[in-house]
Amino acid sequence: MGKYIGKRLIQLAIILLAISFITFLLLYIAPGDPAEKKITAQGLAVTPELLEATSEKMGLDQPFIVQYFSWLGGVLHGDLGTSYKDNLAVSYKISEGLKYTVRLAITSLLIALAISVPLGILTAVHKNTVFDGIIQVLSFLGNSLPNFLISVLLIYFLCVKYKMFPVIANSSFQGLFLPSLSLAIPMIGTFIRQFRAQILEQLNKPYIKGFEIRGVKRKFVLIKNVLYNSISPIATLVGMYIGGLMGGSVIIETIFRWPGIGKLVMDSITARDYPVIQGFVLIMATIYVLINLGTDILYKAIDPRIELE
Repeated sequence: MGKYIGKRLIQLAIILLAISFITFLLLYIAPGDPAEKKITAQGLAVTPELLEATSEKMGLDQPFIVQYFSWLGGVLHGDLGTSYKDNLAVSYKISEGLKYTVRLAITSLLIALAISVPLGILTAVHKNTVFDGIIQVLSFLGNSLPNFLISVLLIYFLCVKYKMFPVIANSSFQGLFLPSLSLAIPMIGTFIRQFRAQILEQLNKPYIKGFEIRGVKRKFVLIKNVLYNSISPIATLVGMYIGGLMGGSVIIETIFRWPGIGKLVMDSITARDYPVIQGFVLIMATIYVLINLGTDILYKAIDPRIELE
């Protein structure tokens, strides 16, 4: 296990180095001048002298490779740079947004699991019934609708029409619920189908017939054996979704004005705040790879028979 983790960490370092270089290059060749954007945001007239002085102060007058290694050197010392927009430390801005995004991701995942696990079990146990058909149609529909459409529908019915929730999200649970539900609905559709498939696969295995012949109660078999044997692939799926939720909630956070990292990066793109964008990509890539590594380790802990390569 130690050898496997060490190997994966080396791969992580190489991947992050490649991602950081590509991101820096794409932002470097992107149209628009961050120095000009900063001057305009301050309400000043853009003159050649002021533009030159601002570019020099921001380090934008240096060649690409010098800028990249200067930024990379700072990253290796724990410094992600300073925001062009407000001169705050990038690490501070990202950490502030990240804590809200983590709350949003965890809440949406808990909602999805709380609904999809029992429904997945029930649809598998009552396969090919009317109940199973209705849930399958609803899960397909929920998984097909885009997040922004789900958000608009929830806002219209639960905020505008029935006034049950605030339109603009706040830090209370009431403000957190709608954006979490918007993220959870597509996951619920996917999880129900996956749970159903895994449980049906287990129910069709020979050991189930053995339990039935011995007269073991079906409820006991479902909880003790079927669910346990279905955990490993489900854990992998959940781990993948956690990584996606951390960086994929941009639209939801923007619609509900949730002060997470997704909204931060959208504002940074508009302002051409490149240090924040670079820091965001690097941290999200790190989180995603570490979550995948943690999922593999959990997979091995659940089923020691699995060989990690």
